[in-house]
Amino acid sequence: MALPGGLLTRGEEPVPLKSISVTLSIREFVAGVSATLNYENEEEVPLETFFVFPMDEDSAVYSFEAEIDGKKIKAELKDKRKAHSIYESALSNRRQAFLLEEDRYSRDVFCCNVGNLHPGSKVALTLKYVQELPLEADGTLRYVLPAVLNPRYCRPGSSEDSCLNMKTPVVPLEELPYTFNMIATISSQHGIERIQSNCPFSPMEYLGDDKTSAQVSLTEGHKFDRDVELLIYYSEKHTPSVAVEMGQAKDNPGDGLMKDPSAMVCFYPNIPEVESPVICGEFVFLMDRSGSMHCPISKQDKSQLRIEAAKETLILLLKSLPIGCYFNVYGFGTSYEAFFPNSVKYTQQTMEEALRRVQLMRADLGGTEILTPLQIIYGEPSIPGHPLQLFIFTDGEVTDTFSVINEVRRNRTKHRCFSFGIGEGASTSLIKGIARVAGGTSEFITGKARMQSKALSALKRALQPAVEDISVSWDLPRGLSAKMLSPEQTVLYRGQRLIIYALLSGTMPPADATGEVCLKYMLQGKSFENRVTFFLQPKPDDNFTIHRLAAKSFLQTKDMGFRDTPAKDKKDVLKVSIDCGVISSQTAFIAVNKSLNKPVQGPLARRDVPRPILLGAASMIPRFHRGAHSKPSSSYSPPASQPTRTNHYPSVSFQRDDYKPCRPMISKEMCALVFGDNHLVQLISLQNADGSWYPDENLAGILGRSLEDLLAAIPVKDANSSSWATVLAMVWLHSNAKQMKCEWELLEKKARTWIRIHAASIMQELVKAAIAFTKSSVDPAIFAL
Repeated sequence: MALPGGLLTRGEEPVPLKSISVTLSIREFVAGVSATLNYENEEEVPLETFFVFPMDEDSAVYSFEAEIDGKKIKAELKDKRKAHSIYESALSNRRQAFLLEEDRYSRDVFCCNVGNLHPGSKVALTLKYVQELPLEADGTLRYVLPAVLNPRYCRPGSSEDSCLNMKTPVVPLEELPYTFNMIATISSQHGIERIQSNCPFSPMEYLGDDKTSAQVSLTEGHKFDRDVELLIYYSEKHTPSVAVEMGQAKDNPGDGLMKDPSAMVCFYPNIPEVESPVICGEFVFLMDRSGSMHCPISKQDKSQLRIEAAKETLILLLKSLPIGCYFNVYGFGTSYEAFFPNSVKYTQQTMEEALRRVQLMRADLGGTEILTPLQIIYGEPSIPGHPLQLFIFTDGEVTDTFSVINEVRRNRTKHRCFSFGIGEGASTSLIKGIARVAGGTSEFITGKARMQSKALSALKRALQPAVEDISVSWDLPRGLSAKMLSPEQTVLYRGQRLIIYALLSGTMPPADATGEVCLKYMLQGKSFENRVTFFLQPKPDDNFTIHRLAAKSFLQTKDMGFRDTPAKDKKDVLKVSIDCGVISSQTAFIAVNKSLNKPVQGPLARRDVPRPILLGAASMIPRFHRGAHSKPSSSYSPPASQPTRTNHYPSVSFQRDDYKPCRPMISKEMCALVFGDNHLVQLISLQNADGSWYPDENLAGILGRSLEDLLAAIPVKDANSSSWATVLAMVWLHSNAKQMKCEWELLEKKARTWIRIHAASIMQELVKAAIAFTKSSVDPAIFAL
């Protein structure tokens, strides 16, 4: 209900937060952000307001200040308990106070408190942070300003003091009372080719003739229905670099990280593409089947439901697995289900059984309880010679992300973890955290991004031969040494960027002196190295961007949450956090306005700033929330030692190694019913585990011909009909789905291997005939074995 004073909360009080303004500055692959929250008290009583909002977990928040009546008050970063004590003391003494803190259970949720905002007063609160920008597979840089904070599942008895458990009002998007604006400036020596966004932005405007800087701004009316994403395309390919930043030696006589110059090293290792002599592994796919997975991936027209995209992705993954590996699929919600009692050998029969169960999957398992199935997976006995590769797909709606990350971290030596955040508002803390601690990679699927292509790219990484003996060495002038701040690198993937931070201590040489840093690694017995030479003269930066990013890198390694950080690490976390001014789970920013001539008068009233709720998520609130913001446990109430496993599928007995291949039996009508008119998924679903296709009505229907015509066109007498069918399928893929090659590349590779074994001598004839039969314009040369 709206009145002249603006939108009212459920108690019909005006909302004090009026607007949010963001200024973004991107230089090369580092973003600097300044966000201002503008408050006004339109009531006749003093207020205490609370605003809970999302942040990217890679954000290094280093500044928080308040501006009241033209006067700026800079907040101090202190031990979280002490900051809360100062805040409460200020409120009880009727002083204005401001508190900014990271949630105790998740790095990507923040809470801003404004205490004793007196009637008629206005205040602007500004927080600043820096952040590395992730590099996409095509070389694009991706910046995301989180704007969506979905309800998150809370395990019974845990994380009750989370910011997310505040009884914050939830309102429809069109009734949100505060406005949002953003202006972005991008600069790069490589030149800027273009900037794209999932939100309406003004046309890009170059700020100079050399096209090395540009500016865009968000158009009015952003409704917080999606995270704000910018994709930045530079004109030239990224190259290795080293940036050296001046320290605070004059102002910082201690021994903290801010004293000495810091270096940021960026490598783009050119790891060769090689075949693994033996492909093995245990591949476990953990799929979110909570109720929120029934929502669309985005609000864009015709956006696929999350669960449907997940099912298609599983089909592609299952078809792309190598023969001889082991696999299993788990679905989780409030309870969990496994396709098989334990991981089974990948054969025709086990693959078919898994596909049948994929078709039955629904988003029907309640809340997002991911910790229990993880414990079950880690508790299974390992399979000798088959290292565990875990793929986790979730919309990330979990309150206590640190508990999940710590569970993955405890088991990091036995597996690698690849994670995928699905839809707007997926927890960056959860998705990035579990991949980081277990040597995998993380991806986010929003807007028009396809889960299928990102999952298959991760599977390719998982199948890469392991890069070993990774080391970094420095060649510096006498009297100067480098102290590594980044954790030891144990995993490196082809196409991946590697960023390393170090402190340079000792005597700095003359301005023209240079140093060299070298990355070395081994791949299949061969040694490789990448060297970068750089000037040692440090450059000043008032924001100390590199120092703050280095501190954030250190904190992400040591800070395991307010509750779970080991005592031996907590001291280091506190010291680095306070020395560098970068917030952590153990610290908070606190500011008190001591310039007021008299205490604030009148009883203090509490006002919570409402959060928007997305369509789809809104229908989940009664089901997911206990009180205001925690999903109920529904039927889940087992003790921790006895997790619940449910099975809605027909009971089948499975052993790991007792399967024999059999011909798949699926009618043409059933194929169309299950996969609709998506011919690509139909075709892929027909492929056998060994990589071949059978000539049947389903394949003929996809090719637009009859089965009789297909069989009559076999060009070589007595040729194996499966060889003909397999070549036809490969030609169709290259003719009709070339733009989606990244999604079928691995399974086509299996088909090539099968052809090489069974029909290498007649391959050329089969290809020419298949191109003629399908009336394709594909170049036969691409099928050379």
